[in-house]
Amino acid sequence: MSKRVLIVDDAIFMRMKLKDILEKNGFEVVGEAQNGLEAVEKFKSERPDLVTMDITMPEMDGVAALKSIKQIDSNAKVVMCSAMGQQTMVMEAIQSGAVDFIVKPFESDRVIQSLNKAIR
Repeated sequence: MSKRVLIVDDAIFMRMKLKDILEKNGFEVVGEAQNGLEAVEKFKSERPDLVTMDITMPEMDGVAALKSIKQIDSNAKVVMCSAMGQQTMVMEAIQSGAVDFIVKPFESDRVIQSLNKAIR
């Protein structure tokens, strides 16, 4: 059975790229969100196996959304997506319960490796 993934990123191009990578590798994309508030709502309704979470977004950033999702489900699997130079926020995210992070621009192999590690 394919793993169900929620993609969270404010850039539609990044969501499209991630969706393409995931679907070509057997994952099912059950939803997309463009900010942290949407991410939390979609997490509640879809209950995905995994969430890919951008860090810098409007409304609610990825670290705050991660913390909200972990309050809803402490076992939630969230992989952070960051741009270069966001090491401080990545460390905060890992300390808040993120299982891994991937750096933009995405490389397919790294994305799949990270998500497979997260769902073990």
